[in-house]
Amino acid sequence: MTYSVAIAGASGYAGGEVLRLLAGHPEFEVRTVTAHSNAGQRLVDVQPHLRSYGDLVLQDTTAKILSGHDVVFLALPHGSSGVLAAQLSADTLVIDCGADHRLEDKEDWDAFYGGEFNSAWTYGIPELPLSSGSQREFLAGTKRIAAPGCNASAISLAIAPGVQADLIDAVDIVSVLSVGPSGAGKSLKVDLLASEIMGSASAYAVGGVHRHTPEIAQNLRKAGAAEVSVSMTPVLVPMSRGILATTTARIKPGVTLEKLHAAWSAAYANEPFVQVLPLGQFPRTADTVGANTCLIGLALDENAGRVVVISALDNLTKGTAGAAIQSANIALGIPETTGLTTNGVAP
Repeated sequence: MTYSVAIAGASGYAGGEVLRLLAGHPEFEVRTVTAHSNAGQRLVDVQPHLRSYGDLVLQDTTAKILSGHDVVFLALPHGSSGVLAAQLSADTLVIDCGADHRLEDKEDWDAFYGGEFNSAWTYGIPELPLSSGSQREFLAGTKRIAAPGCNASAISLAIAPGVQADLIDAVDIVSVLSVGPSGAGKSLKVDLLASEIMGSASAYAVGGVHRHTPEIAQNLRKAGAAEVSVSMTPVLVPMSRGILATTTARIKPGVTLEKLHAAWSAAYANEPFVQVLPLGQFPRTADTVGANTCLIGLALDENAGRVVVISALDNLTKGTAGAAIQSANIALGIPETTGLTTNGVAP
């Protein structure tokens, strides 16, 4: 079966990555692409790497233009999806790549985003370990999906198995992430100019104010934590895409490295896109570029009594567009690996 697809925000990084992946999807046919300031231009003039879409022209982002498709991906700035999505048919599968429908608690939204609060949709990390099972079971048949935040994916996938297996203390989780600037979007910003970031590293959203913080806590509560405290500090580094997260948590008494590795391996044993590396191996962001993978390596700092989890993913693929398409596949009953790859691009 062929599903007709529209992408809103097709001129941005997230929208472009959705399009790149859908170009190889045998059951999704992209018929409509929309934008705001770039409306009226050919898609290939705005996204010149997407040569197979040469005939598509960017249209205005309106509910009327998006309506009538089987699947709609919303790759829009935060705060832009809610009103638009409310005008689309309940029979249309809508995937929001922004934050508008991720959070369940209005207080969290008000504290970290502000503006109108929208109800939470089915969360789009299929592999996320829950207190019983995984998030995948909630995606089957749904018509509304909230794709995850990229940093939230890197940390949640890294540490949730320890919460699920009751091996770590969830009130003492610390993560420092090296991230590429594409996660900030395509809009011109002085601090993201090449001359500002090349040869430099700089922390941002320091002091517990990063918007993905409540999303991570929400995920870990679903994994079984009664209380959660997450301190995350992202560091902007000069690579266009990718996240390397170093996440640590205090282990519970008697927990060994072998027990930790066994729990993580069991959590993701049947997952094609989340892979736990053998002991002593740790992932690189370069190994995930263009792939829908999250690679994880573990160590135990015995002196500090902390597990150290290194997770790597491509923020635009597994962190956003890949997770969105994977979740859409599950919702429609298509094999979830369709149109997605575990192979990265090297060098």
